[in-house]
Amino acid sequence: MIKYKKFLTKLSIFLLLISANSIVLAESKKMCIFDLLGANGPVFTYMKDYKTAALAWGVELELKPYTSERVAAEDFKAGLCDAVSFTGIRARQFNSFTGSLDAIGALPSYDYLKSVIATISASKAAKLMINAPYEVVGIFPAGTAYMFVNDKTIDTVGELAGKRIAILDSDPAQLEMVSFVGGSAVGTSLANMYSKFNNGSVDVAFGPAIVYEAMELYKGLEPKGGVINFPLAQLTMQVLIRQEKFPEGYGQKSRDFVLGQFDTGMGLVKKYEGTIPDKFWVTIPEADKPNYLEVFRQSRIRLKGKGIYDAKMLKIMRILRCKKDPSQSECTAADKE
Repeated sequence: MIKYKKFLTKLSIFLLLISANSIVLAESKKMCIFDLLGANGPVFTYMKDYKTAALAWGVELELKPYTSERVAAEDFKAGLCDAVSFTGIRARQFNSFTGSLDAIGALPSYDYLKSVIATISASKAAKLMINAPYEVVGIFPAGTAYMFVNDKTIDTVGELAGKRIAILDSDPAQLEMVSFVGGSAVGTSLANMYSKFNNGSVDVAFGPAIVYEAMELYKGLEPKGGVINFPLAQLTMQVLIRQEKFPEGYGQKSRDFVLGQFDTGMGLVKKYEGTIPDKFWVTIPEADKPNYLEVFRQSRIRLKGKGIYDAKMLKIMRILRCKKDPSQSECTAADKE
């Protein structure tokens, strides 16, 4: 009996040592997270679940919230963060392949977005997720980018001419499109774009549905504004790491996990879309949709030529669009993306 007790004691000590070693083996890494609402926002909340999952991959993440996406990107580039989470538009400077997912008009719906993310998150596409020293280890939906206009009559491509349109200083793609439609581009950041819309400094702003309540856009929409119910782009949030700072295999485990959370993320996206009152939604004339699509397509082609959009990603998205709807004129056009 005494020998049995001694055995149990030794076994308990052994198990405790294993547990302690497991904790030691979980490397501590800093992660910068961009969320307009800071530590109380939906992105930061989601990343708490990601942090829990990362423990199983041998990493303990120290999460730091940022309300400035520019600062988060600068800190990541400077090595002050080992990992980062921000928009796909901002991620483009670190990986143009995944950063082109948010290309103007490239993905008509969330089903298209899920198909592309599933394809590029697979292990056979892992090389495309690496642009040394960086690796994209997760992509999740941030919602469709809609146009918020201060006048509902701005519902066709032609009516954008001469309008003051807010664009992100960090995204040359937006400047290209605004110039193409004859609008007047007003440089902004995510921090001040929506205040400019609310105070009337710009006629048009864009963003996902979450900004409606978070940035109080009802102030800029009243009394005659609207939200154009036509996708400018499918926005994403992307998780990047400095590859050499993380255990081997971390990237694929992370991509698999984030892909598995896609539907959960979509539930949140649709919840925010439901907060926009019906009175603000504007359906554009059916006859004008081809005009929008052609403007988007020509913009993507020019931006590919300038090296802003990645040719391989554009091709993947075009193939998907034509597979789902081969009747589209772009599928037989000579000037393919």
